[in-house]
Amino acid sequence: MHTLTSRLLLVEDTPDLALWLGTALRQSGADVEFARDADEALALLREGDAFDAVLLDLNLPGRDGLSVLQELRESGNAVPVMILTARASVPDRVLGLNLGADDYLPKPFDLSELEARLQALLRRPGRMKSLRLRLGPLEMDRESGQVTLNQQVLALTPRETAALRVLLEHPGRAVGKEALHRAVFSDEAAELEAVEVLIHRLRKKLDTACRPPEPAAPTVSTIRGLGYLLTLQDAKRAA
Repeated sequence: MHTLTSRLLLVEDTPDLALWLGTALRQSGADVEFARDADEALALLREGDAFDAVLLDLNLPGRDGLSVLQELRESGNAVPVMILTARASVPDRVLGLNLGADDYLPKPFDLSELEARLQALLRRPGRMKSLRLRLGPLEMDRESGQVTLNQQVLALTPRETAALRVLLEHPGRAVGKEALHRAVFSDEAAELEAVEVLIHRLRKKLDTACRPPEPAAPTVSTIRGLGYLLTLQDAKRAA
């Protein structure tokens, strides 16, 4: 994965294995998010199409990994899924592939083989990084930068679009003011406080465009000491 910048979801309940594998993948250039069980994995995946691939263990506490895979595919989520499991029997492999898995690597495995398979998976036609960033009803076309909210075009300035792109690429995670400043203003001679003004305008446009009775509204929250967080809030409750 040295040539790819990918965001991966690692679903693994064994702490030592998750730490080892997550560290190795990050050293290869990937951004790795962790989930310890099926419910945590599905909650992260429902935030939007932010992951390039899922590494899924089958032996999870409570609901097993196959239930995660089945629910993903039934909901129409086509994120590539590689199953990593000690359950390497032919029936288990067939069941996983029939439910929509893209690859199957039995444990124990060699890290170099995992990286090679993951490279191949991410490079498959139709399996490259999604052309759209999405969080609930909010979508952005990566190439054009066009933003839609509830399928209506949202008029944003280039800087507002740049800031929103960064936030959409990190759904549910706070993005620091300095990181936003670098992404939006680059080498321009703009004060750090310019980010606060920019986020205020972006938040106001999102809040104005998404009003009740919408079930979920994207909003930008300020997290003191951490930065800015793009999340979905209950629009009815917010009203």
